[in-house]
Amino acid sequence: MAVEKVALAKAINESLRRAMESDPKVLIMGEDVGKLGGVFRVTDGLQKDFGEERVIDTPLAESGIVGTAIGLALRGYRPVVEIQFDGFVFPAYDQIVTQLAKMHARALGKIKLPVVVRIPYGGGIGAVEHHSESPEALFAHVAGLKVVSPSNASDAFWMMQQAIQSDDPVIFFEPKRRYWDKGEVTWSTSGSDADDAIPGPLHKATVVREGSDLTLVAYGPMVKVCLEAAAAAQEEGKSIEVLDLRSMSPIDFDSVQASVEKTRHLVVVHEAPVFLGTGAEIAARITERCFYHLEAPVLRVGGYHVPYPPARLEEEYLPGLDRVLDAVDRSLAY
Repeated sequence: MAVEKVALAKAINESLRRAMESDPKVLIMGEDVGKLGGVFRVTDGLQKDFGEERVIDTPLAESGIVGTAIGLALRGYRPVVEIQFDGFVFPAYDQIVTQLAKMHARALGKIKLPVVVRIPYGGGIGAVEHHSESPEALFAHVAGLKVVSPSNASDAFWMMQQAIQSDDPVIFFEPKRRYWDKGEVTWSTSGSDADDAIPGPLHKATVVREGSDLTLVAYGPMVKVCLEAAAAAQEEGKSIEVLDLRSMSPIDFDSVQASVEKTRHLVVVHEAPVFLGTGAEIAARITERCFYHLEAPVLRVGGYHVPYPPARLEEEYLPGLDRVLDAVDRSLAY
């Protein structure tokens, strides 16, 4: 198996390239995805190699981009749409919620909508307003959409190919402040090696650090923070398990439950506001499933219920090491 250490953005680029090589129906669309290669260079070089008819620079019109992708999908294509930044997805929200998510059920399963909507999301890069939001819960709440987010280069490579192969629409949230984090990726696509390289089904959560005292559940950009928190807690003799959720819809509750039954303590961490967020759903479900195993209430660490702040204040808004460790201490002391 060929293994290479690459940045998360490069892993997505290579995943898109391989999907386009293997299926001529795969198209890429979005603002500046062609000649520029995307704001974050995720699509760099793809238009040069696959042409302007398969890597399409679109007008600045998110609703039109997604609407066109829906039409192409109905004609047998597999469009991969880029929304340039998280806060710009809302002009396309109507198309995604009222058309893309419902077409499959509306047609009693006869129509497939293999559309991937890529959204760079989250903060931590010092951007201006509308460039640092975490709207994943808004999409996870909508039946008919799959909502996923990789936290590392290997998952980004494999999950993107799995998303493109899905016959259902996938909202693919990319943690933009992790775009330049490097990790090992196994470039295997066939044969027995692929079974070892592929990190499980698209919606399977993964234990990225084993522990016995408490479970930290996170996804996307917060997985790295939770791993750092677990390492810091280890120095104080606390054994913390870290679970990378990977998918916010559907959620792999079985894996969360298995971890909580072992550790008896759960803290959910995400960048989005805690109020009515992904953590709220996990807390409710795990309380139902593990009531007699839990030794403390499920705690949540996340953003505040305010508009995302100016760049100079974002470190106060984003969950950091201290806030995660404080929740760990509060749970274990309960």
